Amino acid sequence: FLSLVAEFCCGFFVILILGNFWFLAVLYLLWLYLDWETPCTGGRRSQWVRSWTVWKYFREYFPIHLIKTSDLSPNHNYLLGFHPHGVLVAGAFGNFCTGPSFKNLFPGLTPYLHIMPIWFGCPFFREYIMSAGMVSASKESVSYVLSNEGGGHASVIVIGGAEESLNAHPGSLTLNILKRKGFIKMALKHGAHLVPVFSFGENELFKQVANPKGSWLRNVQEKLQKIMGFALPLFHARGVFQYSFGLIPYRQPIHTVVGSPIPVKQNLNPTTEEIEELHALYLQKLRKLFEEHKRNYGIPEHKSLIFE
Repeated sequence: FLSLVAEFCCGFFVILILGNFWFLAVLYLLWLYLDWETPCTGGRRSQWVRSWTVWKYFREYFPIHLIKTSDLSPNHNYLLGFHPHGVLVAGAFGNFCTGPSFKNLFPGLTPYLHIMPIWFGCPFFREYIMSAGMVSASKESVSYVLSNEGGGHASVIVIGGAEESLNAHPGSLTLNILKRKGFIKMALKHGAHLVPVFSFGENELFKQVANPKGSWLRNVQEKLQKIMGFALPLFHARGVFQYSFGLIPYRQPIHTVVGSPIPVKQNLNPTTEEIEELHALYLQKLRKLFEEHKRNYGIPEHKSLIFE
């Protein structure tokens, strides 16, 4: 979805350059230069954009639900680890960038969804995603959000990243997390409380071409991901008037469950051992969150999370 909108915005920019409106393109490039750091300094959200009626239909299509398990005091800053990535990351966008659910369940907190910096280099598209409350996933951006004095900010990071989308097959419970510890270090440096978030149904929205590890397709996808910075899963779902093939996601309910906070004491220079210890605790809490709620959302009793 983001890719399609980005392509449209880039195409519109090219039309401005090639047409009789090249001066508008020049003015926008000047604006882009002057505004380049905004995605790393909290972005520029618009409540009007976040409240568009189209997002209401987007959430109701699946439908998308946000489930609260514990209070989050607005006196602290939080780092929410979102799992799994899936293909669309629909739960993250639907719950943290649109609608009133988060505000109603967690009053006093402002969510910031961190996405790959590459998206903010796309003309016009960057304005759209910032207005929805998205900011860069760079270290500088996360630090800016979590440095808010008095608390009230919530950084939402899709921990598995684009690489995890290659595991987004229906029924898959594999998370890319064992080597991802940068978010733990960031939480320690800022004293941000960690909150595991699991989005049930995220991997059920599309079917993906078989790409087991070691296969030629997976090798190509992983190489392209390293070169371009984002993954290219080969997926399909349903069409507009038929259910056999298309790129429209299946209508599968998504339940994004926000877990209890893990208190974190600020430590400007955490040791490797301290990072490892908190990472292990986070994995334990994430697994506990999944196990406590999996029966409610159709996960068989014998199924468990796989960390890699």
